[in-house]
Amino acid sequence: MLIEITFAIIIGILAGTLTGLTPGIHINLIGALLLSTFLLPINSLYLIIFIISMSITHTFIDFIPSIILGCPDTDTELGILPGHKLLQNRKGYEAIILTTYGSLIAIFIITIIAFPSLFLIKKAYPFLEKIIPYFLILISIILISTERKKLTALKIFLLTGFLGYSITFLEINQPLLPLLTGLFGSSIIIQSIKNKTKIPEQTITKPFLKFKKPILASLCAAPLCSFLPGLGSGQAGLIGNLFTKNNPKEFLTLLGITNTLVMSFSIVTLFAIEKTRTGSAAFIGEIIPSLDTKYLILILFAVVISGIASFYLTIYLGKIVSLNVSRINYKILAFTTLGILVLVIGLVSGWLGLGVFVISTVTGLYALQFRVRRTNMMGALMVPSVVFYLF
Repeated sequence: MLIEITFAIIIGILAGTLTGLTPGIHINLIGALLLSTFLLPINSLYLIIFIISMSITHTFIDFIPSIILGCPDTDTELGILPGHKLLQNRKGYEAIILTTYGSLIAIFIITIIAFPSLFLIKKAYPFLEKIIPYFLILISIILISTERKKLTALKIFLLTGFLGYSITFLEINQPLLPLLTGLFGSSIIIQSIKNKTKIPEQTITKPFLKFKKPILASLCAAPLCSFLPGLGSGQAGLIGNLFTKNNPKEFLTLLGITNTLVMSFSIVTLFAIEKTRTGSAAFIGEIIPSLDTKYLILILFAVVISGIASFYLTIYLGKIVSLNVSRINYKILAFTTLGILVLVIGLVSGWLGLGVFVISTVTGLYALQFRVRRTNMMGALMVPSVVFYLF
């Protein structure tokens, strides 16, 4: 059994590395493919370990394309601005190091708070469930009010919210794939091509690490965003930053913590209230309908092992990418990435999905020109969630 579990962790780490480095290939896609072929004679326990290891590895690795290529996952879009500033100052490797240490910190945080959180969530959720839509509205107001251009931020929030709500009426496989890829992926790549982005040669230096404020901020926000619909690690990082006012480097560490902690905490939430807030938690809920605590112990074991392995793997890959990225023609790389995105969306979501992808890309480009935070485009998830709970 130990050999099989070890093998599942290794395969999960390899899969998470693939999804993390390749724009458009998300862990939800791999999970959906697994469930569609679930008739294969694979022990459900090993599938769970694979999904967990893949998910945790993805949260470490996916900052590399976010910082280096400007093609973020939906959970890493806030890392682009401070990450790209360091990149243009030849310190992209430092940005990767900061998020990687943040993710490692999250691994140890979740092992400490997992079981106490089970009790607290079970007790608090019946009350919180009643106020979820109002809480989402409050958080939206707070996030928009922190913008300098508040009316513009509100406009972008409502526009993307309307787009997100509209696609709920379409019969599309994996509808969030074309929606979020267009808003947060292809639009940013196209903008980079338009701006004729050039990546300078990078130097390999290590940053001075500060953990106190990022840890405090993540503990305030990440558990909350783990069971509230429409909120991800990007919003958790932004909410946490409102309390502690981190500098740009601390903010990258904070994003690393929240990215991994929200993913890990969503599994704890699944066991506490049987609600899913991430694709990985949803897949686990479908594989094991009976949520025994013994599974959680094994899951935490997989989280720790895959997290430590991913820490060293990300540092190694980040160094290789940083040293070689300036030698690559960015324009060719950007167009290749766009081609991959179109291919993946076409295969998964079909022609209708490609239509949504085009519309969301145009919407994303429109939003980017106003120079407000990209997190306002998360109205695409938050508005449908509020409507669902209110009506």
